[in-house]
Amino acid sequence: MTEYTFKPKGVCARNIQFELDNGRIHNLRFTGGCNGNLKAIGKLLEGQDASTAAAILEGNDCGGRGTSCADQLSIALKEAISAQAN
Repeated sequence: MTEYTFKPKGVCARNIQFELDNGRIHNLRFTGGCNGNLKAIGKLLEGQDASTAAAILEGNDCGGRGTSCADQLSIALKEAISAQAN
């Protein structure tokens, strides 16, 4: 399993950490942000395919910011998937 850390931009969360194992998400955690909602996202995505999750979350907006913690997670997942491919 490879652990990834991502610094989101334009949202309340300050940090996103997760592990990928064979393209599956594990141990997703956010630092900052809406604690209950972000814990729920972590539970819902545990063991899920990272590419599918990224596609579902991409473009999710929070309060007209043009992004959200979920959208930032989508970006982080895509970067991690790309890094694993190289």
